[in-house]
Amino acid sequence: MAVLPPGRSRPQKQQSKKRRAARSTVRHTRAIQRDRTKRPVSAPPDERVTQHLTQVIHPATLAQLDSFRALGLRERTLTLPVMVALVLTMIWRQVASAEELVRMLAREGLLWLETPVRVRQQSLSQRLRTFPAELFRRVLDDVLPPMQARWQARTRPLTQALALAQARYAQVLALDGSTLDALLRKVGLLREREKHPLAGRIAALLDVGSRLPLQLWYEEDPAAHDMTFWERAVATVPTGSLLLFDLGFTHFGHFAHLTAHGITFITRAKSNLAYQVERTLLKTPQLQEALVWIGSGKERQRVRLVSVRVGPGWHRFLTNELDGERLPAAYVAALYSERWRIEDAYGVVKRLLGLSYLWVGSQNGVQLQVWATWVLYAVLIDLTDAVAERLQRPFGDLSLEMVYRNLPYFTRAYHRGEAEDPVAYLATDAEFFGVIKRERKSRPKPLLDRLLTNPASP
Repeated sequence: MAVLPPGRSRPQKQQSKKRRAARSTVRHTRAIQRDRTKRPVSAPPDERVTQHLTQVIHPATLAQLDSFRALGLRERTLTLPVMVALVLTMIWRQVASAEELVRMLAREGLLWLETPVRVRQQSLSQRLRTFPAELFRRVLDDVLPPMQARWQARTRPLTQALALAQARYAQVLALDGSTLDALLRKVGLLREREKHPLAGRIAALLDVGSRLPLQLWYEEDPAAHDMTFWERAVATVPTGSLLLFDLGFTHFGHFAHLTAHGITFITRAKSNLAYQVERTLLKTPQLQEALVWIGSGKERQRVRLVSVRVGPGWHRFLTNELDGERLPAAYVAALYSERWRIEDAYGVVKRLLGLSYLWVGSQNGVQLQVWATWVLYAVLIDLTDAVAERLQRPFGDLSLEMVYRNLPYFTRAYHRGEAEDPVAYLATDAEFFGVIKRERKSRPKPLLDRLLTNPASP
């Protein structure tokens, strides 16, 4: 047997260990849960932040009171406004348990609940398991349009690719799904399970410009394929829009359907894609473009195949936009990279706002948390966009996480009488607070930026 030098290990064993460690995220989820149960409750938000949350969310909550009564729900202590305030507080302040939330409710006002309320932990836990999640979903549906209107009313720079797409298409949308983490197994019927079951799967149709979801869906089956959401998603995409999606939605019949309904798409091309070249439009060492035919029978169609050299390999994209002047080849690749905004959104709701930590073992409780988390995501997006406008910087230059994490500093400054507006406070010292993302000087200029500067150059 060959002897390795001291300090050297076998690369194959290292790779196999990495693969084994990456197969499951349950251990990571359990670590998050242990951390949440031991951390102290965050300080209550200041009056200005509370006022902002109340102005945005409370009217949408009151609009659902008729639906609340129509469902035959009795006017108990834990009414719709109380439940929405409780769940939003639990997420925004990262409260670790229902027990802690009961103590907070009894000692301090939460959002629009100015008077402390005493309830039993068992009553709250039961309410979380049975309260109609559809009411929370309707609150979210009422909150999103005003948030979108506020984004439209603001003026802040856009990236070059996104500015072009916004000017030439009705909307730029991204579609993708994501699996939720494991449920708690110490409650309800899940106590008898041998393994931690996953909580289900969500899908979002995201407006890439505003970063706000146009529509959201939830499925109890965590193994549901992305195609499960396709028909519902496409039905909500306005004609004249540009839709970005990944390989999970590859289907020639669906491509033809989008074209027939006036929806432009950009997606990645599979490595084994079969096609016939009709005409080569561009060929440089870094960028290639051709009109090709894909599919057969009724699904046969003509599309553009754009290939971009990234490092030693090529990335290939398909689009049904045949007009190269309306959508140049370099912009096809650059706009597909904007699809990552939906991955950023999932990262925010899961990691930053705690959707990876599910408090309950019931599907109803999961949906309550899902819809409430996206409500707060919309509020956080709106706040960050207001800071971007104040700084006159593209939204992508700002860190959503650092806006959220620096709000406690504003709270302290507000109570000392040193600040009145969280937007002005964060914008005044944005670099110090890390609100403006720091550039990595060692990283070379992205290839796509060079292509956008001069697409035809090698």
